[in-house]
Amino acid sequence: MRIFGLSIIVTILSLIVAFVYGGPTALALCAILGILEVSLSFDNAVINATVLQRMSEFWQKIFLTIGVLIAVFGMRLVFPLAIVWITAGLNPVEAFDLALNPPPNDALLFPDGSPSYEKLLTDAHPQIASFGGAFLLLLFLNFIFEERDITWLSWLEKPLAKLGKLDMLAVVVSLVGVVLAAEFIADEAHRSTVLLGGILGIVTYVVVDGLGSMFHTEELAEEAEKAGPSGLAKATGKAGFFLFLYLEVLDASFSFDGVIGAFAITSDPIIIALGLGLIGAMFVRSITVYLVRKGTLSEYVYLEHGAHWAIGALAVILLVSIGVHVNELITGLIGVGFIGAAFITSVIRNRREGEAETVNDKEVTPVG
Repeated sequence: MRIFGLSIIVTILSLIVAFVYGGPTALALCAILGILEVSLSFDNAVINATVLQRMSEFWQKIFLTIGVLIAVFGMRLVFPLAIVWITAGLNPVEAFDLALNPPPNDALLFPDGSPSYEKLLTDAHPQIASFGGAFLLLLFLNFIFEERDITWLSWLEKPLAKLGKLDMLAVVVSLVGVVLAAEFIADEAHRSTVLLGGILGIVTYVVVDGLGSMFHTEELAEEAEKAGPSGLAKATGKAGFFLFLYLEVLDASFSFDGVIGAFAITSDPIIIALGLGLIGAMFVRSITVYLVRKGTLSEYVYLEHGAHWAIGALAVILLVSIGVHVNELITGLIGVGFIGAAFITSVIRNRREGEAETVNDKEVTPVG
């Protein structure tokens, strides 16, 4: 309850607000969006936890407070509105009014032929998907091209780790993926914007991850000296800030498909902010905290691998979705499948190691 209590309270309040705002229909839509966001975001929570456990308690609290505000109001409310401001040349008030007043019969166009809020946001999907897909693809490739003591899909991960010895291979593969998506998946009208979005996604990852790694290494060395040989150093100061920034960009990349996909359920920005933002984002963060506090990633060692493979699948789906509609349930089920398989194989591994330790203890126990 200490970890999930606030999320439960926020969920109840959000459902009440939804009911007051739009009656039983709004309440049902808000609940559906919240459930979908939580059930389809386990890979997001696992990846967040791998980064969050490297941060000091102060920066963890910043992520769980200010980070929530950014996720709720920034990504789920302001971000879609900002896209409409830019693409339609509307001011913020006009864009918000357009969002609150959709055309009759849920059409994408008003009777006078002007585009709706949903239409404008959907038209911007190719460049959004290109940015998010390139960012997540590079994240996945950097993980999979790195040599590790523990591997999950060893038959595939070990050969890929050997290939990863080539400098900047992950960046090259990501760029090739963006070029292929722009050339063969995007339509002619969107090729340049898809290419630009993908390049910006790669640049964003390289800059944010590079800054975080640089300050992380320097400050951890200093903290380790202060803490002594038994101390556990955590990222503070500039390192904590850049890890926080990295987490926010990462969380945003995960949110792109969810925000766009929410329009299959409702185009009301208030309901989307309540369901995806307040309910979904809060629970994802609570799950992240649970994984960190309980040491789940250390106990179930394949979870991180499964989450990264889910990210790789999501990156490919985002790039494919530039020209082909992919149902959000398929995206979510693939992610849940990887996480579930990683969890089960982690449990099996732990049992085998436990049995092996028991056998070894019996063999070395002196008689008499």
